[in-house]
Amino acid sequence: MQPIVSESSLNPPSTGAPSTRRYDLDWLRVIAIVILLFYHTGMIFVSWGWHIESPNTSPALQEVMHWLHYWRMPLLFFISGAGTFFALKKRAFGTYAGERVRRLFIPLVFGMLVIVPPQIYFEWLFRGRFSGSYAEFYPNVFQFQPYEDGGRGGAFSWHHLWFVTYLFLYSLISIPVFRYLKKPAGRRLIDRLGRLIRRPGGAMWLAGFIVGNDLILGGFFPNETHALLNDWAYFMENLILFWLGYALVSRPEFWQTLTDQRRGFAFGTLACTIIFYTTLAMGDRFPALRENKVWVTFYSTNTNCLMWFSILTSVAYSFRYLNRNHRLLPHLNEAVYPFYILHQTVIVCIGYFVLKTNPGVLDGFLIISFASLFTSIALYLLFIRPFTLTRLLFGLKTDSRSTIKQPSL
Repeated sequence: MQPIVSESSLNPPSTGAPSTRRYDLDWLRVIAIVILLFYHTGMIFVSWGWHIESPNTSPALQEVMHWLHYWRMPLLFFISGAGTFFALKKRAFGTYAGERVRRLFIPLVFGMLVIVPPQIYFEWLFRGRFSGSYAEFYPNVFQFQPYEDGGRGGAFSWHHLWFVTYLFLYSLISIPVFRYLKKPAGRRLIDRLGRLIRRPGGAMWLAGFIVGNDLILGGFFPNETHALLNDWAYFMENLILFWLGYALVSRPEFWQTLTDQRRGFAFGTLACTIIFYTTLAMGDRFPALRENKVWVTFYSTNTNCLMWFSILTSVAYSFRYLNRNHRLLPHLNEAVYPFYILHQTVIVCIGYFVLKTNPGVLDGFLIISFASLFTSIALYLLFIRPFTLTRLLFGLKTDSRSTIKQPSL
């Protein structure tokens, strides 16, 4: 999408020259979004609460997903910022803003009116709040009453499309920042950034921006809500990642510098992961710690570092091993945005019926995951890719030939 979009689709693929295109970021985006499908399926089988829930849960799966929470979406925001740099190499700012409206805002409105409502319908059925047909349910959407967690409230929501919402806002409000970075003063700022990251482990210190944001805003907005108006700490956290993605991809010499330091980033990620699971275990063993401000600050600082170090590790290793084109990559780049828009609705619809058979965790997870994967792919190939109208509604270029020649994640 610069939508998640390149996000190739979220962030429409860059049209830069082949010699400077970061194919590894395209691959990373595809991998992260496919993992996202399995992550959202996993939400059915953990104890956190979701739109539909299995009575059978897996603590082991929950621990894996706990770590992934600090990697998957932050990585996509970082990649989206990087994709924006490439997009702006070939576009004026006005053209870029108009493209963001077409590729992010239109799919968002369409998604809130067409893609998301089935999720709410099946959640209401699951929770016994509603028992009629979908045709009887759908008028609730046009009451425009906001949805609340647990199926409460109304039937109007962006659900998983919060990501598209935030990207759309980031894209527009960041234009003055990116305009500044193209000026001499902005280039000097990037030069200073370069001097920092050339130091061993220097890029890791950029976690300070994320930690600082948490210390300043986290106390006022402690919960990650995806609802924008009460989510400012999380909103700013991902905006910082968006800007860092733009800045760190803006100079080719930075790419190799980060790659050369990849082992240090991996070590930092491993160390933070060990601390992460240790502090989780301590919090479970001694619940009073969760009320201790020093412990809470240490825990959140470590998770912020884990987030940033894991992004650096992913980007550095992917540049080393994945920065190569493949004949399938343009097609994957094009498909990834509509796949993202569809996937959670498909999971909820399929999951609702699978849960009626009361499957075990492993059986249910595999059946729902792969059925949702193949269904999402089929919907894209049969109903989105071939038609101009659906391409527009799902944020794709309406000329499929130009999209395949120059993917835009």
